[in-house]
Amino acid sequence: MFLPFAGLLGLIVSILIIIILSIKKKRIFRTVISLALCTVLLFPILLTLNVIKFAYPVSINKTNSSITIVWPIKEKSVVGWGGDTVESNLPHVIWASERWAYDILIEPYNSGSPVLEDYGIWNVEVISPVSGVVVAAFDDEDDIMPNTEDFISTEGNHVYIKIEETGTYLLLNHLKKDSVTVKVGEHVNPGDLIGFVGNSGSTSEPHLHIHHQRQDPTKALMPIFAEGLPLYFRDIDGKPMPEKGDIIVPHTK
Repeated sequence: MFLPFAGLLGLIVSILIIIILSIKKKRIFRTVISLALCTVLLFPILLTLNVIKFAYPVSINKTNSSITIVWPIKEKSVVGWGGDTVESNLPHVIWASERWAYDILIEPYNSGSPVLEDYGIWNVEVISPVSGVVVAAFDDEDDIMPNTEDFISTEGNHVYIKIEETGTYLLLNHLKKDSVTVKVGEHVNPGDLIGFVGNSGSTSEPHLHIHHQRQDPTKALMPIFAEGLPLYFRDIDGKPMPEKGDIIVPHTK
């Protein structure tokens, strides 16, 4: 993480040197090379700011440990972001850990209202999409007003599950304060209630974030560098890997 900031400093210094050398009509070739190298070091920051729109370089066809799960919401919902491309999943595909993450919404959404109850997914039940063991369960963080940046942690209230079938991990974030119904060490099955959708963490409005990764999120020193894994859904109308704007109707049993 040090390199991008070193690149930023080097970029500023290189630009100043180029200006000075240009005024003095001296050669700037070496400084231009330094400028280019510093720009390369800046690449992670440019990705984060969406200056460069580039998906984390991994092929879905060469990634093992994909999983097919049930939809975590029982109600008709909308994919806010999801899929494998920059166009359909820009906030997530730039990160290794969230390469195939989803944000789930319910109408009404994206209204700009400051009232949490005005959003369709607010306080909606979240069910376990898999069989597995809960490795993290947290719901002490306050829900924030929509379209603000007053969050304490990026993930907010959450439940993380070690998937029985693969030994990989499923992360569900932005749950409502005091709403988590499971405990660490508890075994859950598909359809079990695990909490309710809130607006905690780094979130512009109430929604459910879900993604699949190889490493244990409770032990990772740098969570964003975990290996994100493909995530598919069964028993829904539409594609197994939904994309932005897709309407999802789960087949409840």
